[in-house]
Amino acid sequence: MAKAKTPGKRPQANAKPQVAAGAAAITVDSPEPKKPRPSITQFYQQVMAEARKIVWPSRKETWITSVMVFIMVVVASIFFWIVDTGLGFLFRWIIGLGS
Repeated sequence: MAKAKTPGKRPQANAKPQVAAGAAAITVDSPEPKKPRPSITQFYQQVMAEARKIVWPSRKETWITSVMVFIMVVVASIFFWIVDTGLGFLFRWIIGLGS
């Protein structure tokens, strides 16, 4: 079984773990060194290199996608109108039973 951690104590990087008989050793990985920050010109060059990888949709793809979105909006609107109307009739019928 693993030993519970006590609050406030952090593992020491150079401390050797004590291993009981038959227990597995636990190792602590040291944090990776920080990467050096690029200069402003290097950053700009990297941004431009990433921007060249962008694939923009064609006019035809944009038109087809827009039409499909419009069709889905119409279908969803009709569906919710039918559900809303049906629930309204059902609600009025249930309320009418009490009168």
